[in-house]
Amino acid sequence: MDSIRVVGGAELNGVIPISGAKNAALPLMIASLLTDETLTLSNVPRLRDVAQLMQILSNHGVDYSVNGKRNGQDGLAGQTLNLTAREIVDTTAPYELVSKMRASFWVVGPLVARMHEARVSLPGGCAIGTRPVDFFIDGLAALGADIEIEAGYVVVRAPGGLKGARVEFPRVSVGATHTIMMAATLASGETEIVNAAREPEVVDLAKCLKAMGARIEGEGTSTIRIQGVPRLHGAHHAVVADRIETGTYAMAVAMTGGDVMLQGARADLLESALETLRQTGAEITATADGVKVYRNGNGIQPVDVTTEPFPGFPTDLQAQFMALMTKAGGSSRITETIFENRFMHVQELARLGAQIHIDGRTATVDGVGTLRGAPVMATDLRASVSLVIAGLAAEGETMVNRVYHLDRGFERLEEKLTRCGAQIERISN
Repeated sequence: MDSIRVVGGAELNGVIPISGAKNAALPLMIASLLTDETLTLSNVPRLRDVAQLMQILSNHGVDYSVNGKRNGQDGLAGQTLNLTAREIVDTTAPYELVSKMRASFWVVGPLVARMHEARVSLPGGCAIGTRPVDFFIDGLAALGADIEIEAGYVVVRAPGGLKGARVEFPRVSVGATHTIMMAATLASGETEIVNAAREPEVVDLAKCLKAMGARIEGEGTSTIRIQGVPRLHGAHHAVVADRIETGTYAMAVAMTGGDVMLQGARADLLESALETLRQTGAEITATADGVKVYRNGNGIQPVDVTTEPFPGFPTDLQAQFMALMTKAGGSSRITETIFENRFMHVQELARLGAQIHIDGRTATVDGVGTLRGAPVMATDLRASVSLVIAGLAAEGETMVNRVYHLDRGFERLEEKLTRCGAQIERISN
């Protein structure tokens, strides 16, 4: 497994291009199962999860081609995928594929909507919590599907097709909202999703589905209505900018100091996180080119945060913000309300000298004057990048091990940071 070596102490100055959002690209790719025509997605990030999902979709019969960068285009520009599910050859998503990436379970919605049947492996647990699929199953049942659990597989059948209905989630679920919204596009009649996720990635999926001929309204609110149509057609769609990558690099600049333009970023996608960063002392400016982040040599102010569904502070930025707070001039409290087991980065940050105490779902971070480099181990995607951020501001060398997690969600992280003056390199083992 590769490692990343970071030598801390350098400010970040320059331009970091923001990639397309992984959390948007994955459901957009899955939406290709809804039509026999070609769905073309541009600004798709080059990530391990994207490559894994292409393999999963090809198992169902999706043909795909990848277009690289055009002449004169920055080497960090996103790729273009052409996805064509002319014929679904297999409605089973096997355990050996689903177990590698939980989002692949979402194929259950389009498969049963188009083929009236699906057999998808239960994804199992993951490092940051169990994330059960009950909401997915209950939502499809509300749309008239017959569901059985057989030997670790969810078997869904709707011989006469899905029927529009009212689907109310007990709590907000981005994955379940994606899945039921896709399924409902081909259901007969109207579907109303109540307590729907409001995340920008849900809005982006709805925008793409509407370009494919779906009839959807209310995306971005807690109630989404879908009027089913007999079929969808192909379309072109550009993946929205990655708000989590934007927030991650913004926090890195806030921690190291410096002046960076996050090119292509959209401030409206993470207003809560950017406002929190302003409270720490960073200057954040939205421009026509993206989001500019600046912090001079002044100290970092402690700020309390609680993770919440959009438009609140994102759980996917919690670990990165905790890294920032380790050098704040005082104590801060970070409360995680979305996932259990999402404080596993705490013990690794402690290896760098951080002072953090956990009480249930709340971590109290007592800022320290100096972090010192040390070998650390990545435990999940967001935790791994928090260790890189901390290493950028630590004295000496930090070696982040098991960085395959990073490759799942951050495109060319070392190259982007090196361009801005960071001393960081990948060590191939």
